[in-house]
Amino acid sequence: MSENVEIESVLRKKIDSGKKALVVYITGGLGNDWIQTMHSVIEAGADVVEIGIPFSDPVMDGPIIQMANESSMESGSTPVSILNDLRGESSAAPLAVMTYYNLAYRMGHERFASGLASAGISGCILPDLPLEELDAWSESASNSKIETILLAAPTTPDERLYEICTRSYGFVYAVGLLGVTGVRSELADSAIEIASRLKKVTSKPVLVGVGIGTPEQAVKASEISDGVIVGSAIVQEMIDSSSPEKVGELVSSFRNALDKNY
Repeated sequence: MSENVEIESVLRKKIDSGKKALVVYITGGLGNDWIQTMHSVIEAGADVVEIGIPFSDPVMDGPIIQMANESSMESGSTPVSILNDLRGESSAAPLAVMTYYNLAYRMGHERFASGLASAGISGCILPDLPLEELDAWSESASNSKIETILLAAPTTPDERLYEICTRSYGFVYAVGLLGVTGVRSELADSAIEIASRLKKVTSKPVLVGVGIGTPEQAVKASEISDGVIVGSAIVQEMIDSSSPEKVGELVSSFRNALDKNY
C-alpha cells in the first residue's frame, strides 16, 4: 500500500453508517498461505485485520493462539519475515499488529515503528506495555503514523479508563473478561460492563475482544460496544483447515450475524 489507511477513520465510517465493526485476528506466518487467508478474511467482511506476530512468552494468549504461535515460529517465521511477507501486498482493509513489547524494545522503537509502516501496517497493540511507560513508544509510533491501540480490562478504575481512552488511537480494545484469550461457552457479563463504562468516557470506537467465540456472542457483545474482535475461533480454523476459503466462511458467519442484527 502506498499510504497506510487509518484504522479509526475506517471504523468510524462503519459505525456512522449504523453498522457494527468486525476486527479479525490471524496469526502471522501460520501456514504458507497465511497472506491469502488475510485477503480472504477481508473479502468476507473484516473491517480491520489484526496480525499476531508470534512471541516466545505470550502473557495474554490462551492455548489456541499459543499453539499457532509455536507452529508459526517452528516453520521459521520471525517478526522480520512476517513484515517482509506483507510488504508489497495491497490490502483492501487496514492492518494492525499485535505482539509484545520485548520485540519493539529489542528492535528499537523507531526501527520497529518505521518497519511496521513500510509493511503497510496502520496500528499496533502491545498488551504488556503499561500506560506509565507508553511515552517513548507512543512518540515513535506517532512519527511513523502508527496508531497505538490500548486495552482496558474489566478491573480498570474509572479515572484510568479515561486516560487509556485519551491515549488510545484507532479504537479502544475492551477486554471482555479476566484471563487469557480463548473461546468460551458463554459471553462474560464483564464484556458488556466494560463496554458500557468505556462508552461513557470516550467517543472513540470501543470494540470488545477476548472471549468472543461465536456469531451469537459477537451480536450480544455489540449491544453496547461498537463491534468486536474475534481471534481464537478464527485461529482454530486456520489450524484445523489450513484453508483460506474455510477461514473466510467462518468470518462471513460473524459478519452476517452482525449485519442482520444491527
